[in-house]
Amino acid sequence: MTTPPVHAPDEAAVPAARSADVPGTDAGADAGERSSRGLLARAALLTAVLSVAGSVLGLARDQALARLFGAGRETDAFLVAWTVPEFAATLLIEDGLAFALVPMFSLALARRAQGTVPGDPVRALVAATLPRLTLAFAAAGALVVAAAPVLVRALAPGLPDHALAVDCTRLTATCVVSFGLAGYCSAALRAHRRFLAPAAIYCAYNTGIITAMFVLGGRWGVRAAAVGVAVGGLLMVAAQLPSLAGQLRHPDGRPDRRRLRSRFGFRLRFGSRFRFGFRRDEGAGAAPRTSTATATDAPTPSAGTTAGTNAPHRGTAGQEAPAPRTTPRAADTPARPLALALLGTVLLFALCRQSQVLIERFLASGLPSGAISHLNYAQKVAQIPMTLSLMLCTVTFPVVARAVADGDTERARARVERDVALAAGLVLLGTATVVACAPQMVQLLFQRGAFTAADTAATAGVMRVYALGLLGQTVVGALARCYFSAGRANWYPLGAMAVGIAATAGAGAWAVGPWGVSGIAAANAAGITVTAALLVAGTGPRSVPVRVRRVLGDLARPVPVAVAAAVAGALVADRLAAPGVSPAVPLAAGAAAVVGVFAVLAPVLGVRGAVPAVESVRRSLRPVTRRLPHGRISLRIRFPLPRRLPPGARPRRPRKSRGSRRSR
Repeated sequence: MTTPPVHAPDEAAVPAARSADVPGTDAGADAGERSSRGLLARAALLTAVLSVAGSVLGLARDQALARLFGAGRETDAFLVAWTVPEFAATLLIEDGLAFALVPMFSLALARRAQGTVPGDPVRALVAATLPRLTLAFAAAGALVVAAAPVLVRALAPGLPDHALAVDCTRLTATCVVSFGLAGYCSAALRAHRRFLAPAAIYCAYNTGIITAMFVLGGRWGVRAAAVGVAVGGLLMVAAQLPSLAGQLRHPDGRPDRRRLRSRFGFRLRFGSRFRFGFRRDEGAGAAPRTSTATATDAPTPSAGTTAGTNAPHRGTAGQEAPAPRTTPRAADTPARPLALALLGTVLLFALCRQSQVLIERFLASGLPSGAISHLNYAQKVAQIPMTLSLMLCTVTFPVVARAVADGDTERARARVERDVALAAGLVLLGTATVVACAPQMVQLLFQRGAFTAADTAATAGVMRVYALGLLGQTVVGALARCYFSAGRANWYPLGAMAVGIAATAGAGAWAVGPWGVSGIAAANAAGITVTAALLVAGTGPRSVPVRVRRVLGDLARPVPVAVAAAVAGALVADRLAAPGVSPAVPLAAGAAAVVGVFAVLAPVLGVRGAVPAVESVRRSLRPVTRRLPHGRISLRIRFPLPRRLPPGARPRRPRKSRGSRRSR
């Protein structure tokens, strides 16, 4: 599966780097950096909020599944079929396809910004890849439908209701096409720095499943959940198509505002002050406006970029700039086609990572009924901290890919190290909360209807063991992106993941006999930790060259803080738990104790990012009267100014229209 390459010229025509000696350049660069950080912070916040909403709907989906169908033969059959959307989401939305497409779209956007490539590289990339990938998705979905009996028998040979699992698998196979298209749209939009629609897809997906279960559950049983998977996949695509179509039609993404400005000459803003100003209409014969040399007047490249291989490297006002960096940029090299090697590495890596679920369900199929359900519910709740912590890496992955495309290795390395440290701190905070309050969480979320107290105890025990591998899961998710950020085939992550899967399979086969589902969860945690260690050790020429010692230090500092917070939270939650007390009370108290201990000990032990986080919270808790916003309306109107006449010329008198004569 290859696409025709869109070649870049030998000499990239980008603006020259600015000299550090020019006044205002450093201030403009700092302002640009602050603006970029603010954009990433807002995007991460938006993605986190919508991801939390999607996770809440996912919990509501699991609650509805547990309430309507319990934890028995029917749910075990559906959860075996649920393997198809789980694998499709990992391969086509979250990890696999995104690792290949985001760097490719970032490279196409870099070439578009240079303006030296004929045509639009982004549209050419879409035209070359989307039809072929759609055919591949359709063929894979048809293959899953045809091979459903063999697939179910291979996944769960000891499953009691084999026919029901086959029916559910065939219904969920439609998600291969819909998830593939949704993942393509998500990768393209994130590369364009558009995060709203990609972050909202799981809200639409879970809404479709919940609606189908309640509408069709009484008639079709658990098959209604499989129908909901098909409906939810279509909603994921529909939620993103308008935004992607707008980006392809209007590369700047703001057609309406620009059209209004050009036609009517005014701009209206709402904010904290009222401003009214005039702008010279440069199209009315006035002299072109000149400005000082700041970094915000024109787009500036990353540090080290040049105007060309042989072009003079000068700063503003003709001053000599520092020598350019010799690191080649990916945007300057000839375009590489979408080869099978690149897709093969990312898809096999994601498939190998997701095969942990296959190993778990294969080992649990020989245990008593409900074991697969306990594993599923425990995993869904325990992975919420990991999902939230990786939201930052999801937002910054296009930034890292663009920095690699521009040849700015320093910026890419700093971004990856910062992301790994922040994600590790967040996931360990969530891990401490899960370990401390697991019984109360499961009781509050699932214990109703056919889900009994025995199911709560079994699921809580498995969830605490699962939580031990959350740090490894987060490190794998964060570092895998930097291995594929250059858009080249890289087989090392696949090898590291294969070693971890082998460790999971061996440890699970040994531990399932004496410890049951808890042994399977422990094997999962051990295998993913091995993979994380190999990925940290392998960074360097194969990926963004992070500093291994610094990364290990950032990963180790929050561990004792999380242990102390988990112990304190468990003591508080167990003290308040009682038969007549709602589980929400000990859950809230235990979580508050975990957060309090973590907030106190993290700055003391030097956890990276803890001090800025505490300072941000402290500023947000100031009296409200200090930051009450005032109503702001900003109005800017452009009026054409009179032409500048040469000396001795007489201005023309405006003609009087017929309407004006009649009015007189």
